[in-house]
Amino acid sequence: MKQETVVIPDVLKDIEKTVVASRRLRTITEETIRNVLTDLATLLLEESDDLLAANRKDLVRMDQVDPKYDRLELNETRLQGIARDLRNVAALPSPLDITLEERTLENGLQIRKVSVPIGVIGIVFESRPNVTFDVFSLCFKSGNAVVLKGSRDAHESNIAIVELIQRVLAKYDLADVVYLAPSDREILPTILAADNLIDMVIPRGSQGLINFVRKHSTVPVIETGAGIVHTYYDESADFEKGRRVIRNAKTRRVSVCNALDTLIIHQSRLDDLPDLLRDLDKEHRLEVFADAEAFGQLKGHYDPTLLMEADEKDFGTEFLAMKMSVKTVRDIQQCLEHIAVHSSRHSEAIVADDPFAIETFQKEVDAAAVYVNASTAFTDGSEFGLGAEIGISTQKLHARGPMGLRELTSYKWLVTGDGHIRPSQ
Repeated sequence: MKQETVVIPDVLKDIEKTVVASRRLRTITEETIRNVLTDLATLLLEESDDLLAANRKDLVRMDQVDPKYDRLELNETRLQGIARDLRNVAALPSPLDITLEERTLENGLQIRKVSVPIGVIGIVFESRPNVTFDVFSLCFKSGNAVVLKGSRDAHESNIAIVELIQRVLAKYDLADVVYLAPSDREILPTILAADNLIDMVIPRGSQGLINFVRKHSTVPVIETGAGIVHTYYDESADFEKGRRVIRNAKTRRVSVCNALDTLIIHQSRLDDLPDLLRDLDKEHRLEVFADAEAFGQLKGHYDPTLLMEADEKDFGTEFLAMKMSVKTVRDIQQCLEHIAVHSSRHSEAIVADDPFAIETFQKEVDAAAVYVNASTAFTDGSEFGLGAEIGISTQKLHARGPMGLRELTSYKWLVTGDGHIRPSQ
């Protein structure tokens, strides 16, 4: 028997205020939108000490070895990056009121398909307080109000950030277009059941969170799924390209969804493996879970305390840590089969010079982003020129891959006539 959702009235009342405020966004000017975002970029740097103090209150509650610690942490460099992204989003062209199609019918009716805001977007996320800035800037620029539901891990950080955002919005009488729900887990079902108020929910976090939202939400959901990421080192791979790509994809930042989890290597290139991973044991303490062939090749060339024989659970795992599995394949088809079974359809890469291998990989790999001779670390809205991102969609309906401004719009049909009526059959 399905458990009945407990609705918390006070939360619904606050969401209703956000819905009302969202209507005002339809009438504000592009200049106002730019001013809000640039003012916010300036204010966050001016108030960085207070933001970092709030963030430290969250950090002291988390074990530093927890992979989520890196996601939770704010620092001066990251705040400067957030301010830069806010200004980038402010400078982007508006995604609204764009004519996507237009035609005049034989009967004289004029029809236009025009981009419009989605309305009110709910974001459910874990740990990462920078998401609060990213989400607000993209939603605001695309004319959407936003309901935020962060985790307890980032409770103090999110409160400080939203208070900052609302200080800027208040100058334009727009403070209610962003609402931060209480961080208590009991609040989440109320948000997921608010299908008469919230137009779309986007979960950002663990696979467990995403599964919960997908299962319990009556509001339409866009999944930003876990990143189980592979890089295939082909028979035709250039060694130096491969070494650079693998090193960057794995070690640049292990707690993000585009980090490398499994290196797939053609069996004819196993002799390269020790040099591909050279010094990753010393410099990064990278734990490697290798299949039998790869293990035999690495034995004696890699720190034995960090080298383990892989079992099935080591493939199809998003490590979010300084860990990586290695799979040996006999040809590209076996590689594609392995990816098809274990991929989360996020980001996949091939290192190769053979045009046939490259074309085959690009055509047959089912993922939001498919790379050739490049690191999967580039799967990011800012890197893709979107200004920032609201998440990486791993589904295929409405949006796929990094979701920027265009992905936060819908459309409507504008039909203009001159007393037109439709004749009877």
